[in-house]
Amino acid sequence: MTEQEKYETIKKLVETNGNKKRAALNLGCTVRNINRLIKRYKKEGKVAFVHGNRGRKPKHAIDEKIKNSVIDFYNTKYYDANFEHYSELLNKYEGIKLSPSVVRSILMKNQILSPMAHRSTKKRMKKQLEEQKNNTTSKKEIGKIENKILEIEDAHPRRSRCANFGEMVQMDASPYKWFGGIDTQLHIAIDDATSTITGAYFDRQETLNGYYNVLNQILRNYGIPYMFFTDNRTVFEYKQKASPSVERDTFTQFGYACKQLGIQIKTSSVPE
Repeated sequence: MTEQEKYETIKKLVETNGNKKRAALNLGCTVRNINRLIKRYKKEGKVAFVHGNRGRKPKHAIDEKIKNSVIDFYNTKYYDANFEHYSELLNKYEGIKLSPSVVRSILMKNQILSPMAHRSTKKRMKKQLEEQKNNTTSKKEIGKIENKILEIEDAHPRRSRCANFGEMVQMDASPYKWFGGIDTQLHIAIDDATSTITGAYFDRQETLNGYYNVLNQILRNYGIPYMFFTDNRTVFEYKQKASPSVERDTFTQFGYACKQLGIQIKTSSVPE
């Protein structure tokens, strides 16, 4: 029950000398509390029903500067990270310790969506933006809102995982100082359905040799997968000549090896 409703109930009770038990039932309290409220009403009036914390900033409230930093860092440096990963990046590199749920709340209030956002979330956000657009007359604000709507519509939808082990294996290389100050590349293959690491190999660069070693591990330990899913690397891609003849296709070495084994290669223009 709101403060206004509580005030009106006690005011009517005092003015009409009404039934205290009925008032207690309506307010969900005891008759003893009703007597206290009557006493406070007679002494302070309506002010007695205003909550003591009204207008005060909660102790756990996040500073506006931190909120602005969270928004700015995401827009400029970490725009391709999902919200949980982003909260880890903020903690590690920017010294901002916030939970993923708090980070999500800050960004969502500013109409910023995660790259992993579900279709229902995008639909809800688009509806909110459409309502804001209809309620504003500023051409500048309308332009900003329309740009945000276009960003939501152009966003890549989240792909569902495969159903079976071996149906699709994601393959990529990750550069990092894995061994002290030495830059190395971890070539890795992960099953899409189960997230099982099916092969891994370190090399100084992202090389054909690295992927061959990963493929060798997969074949020896798990057998032949149905498909590899990678980004657009020359190691994986081949360009088909203007000829219907399969024999005249220009394969990479890795692509040719996969063709001989009956493994499909699917590439994506999105590195993530």
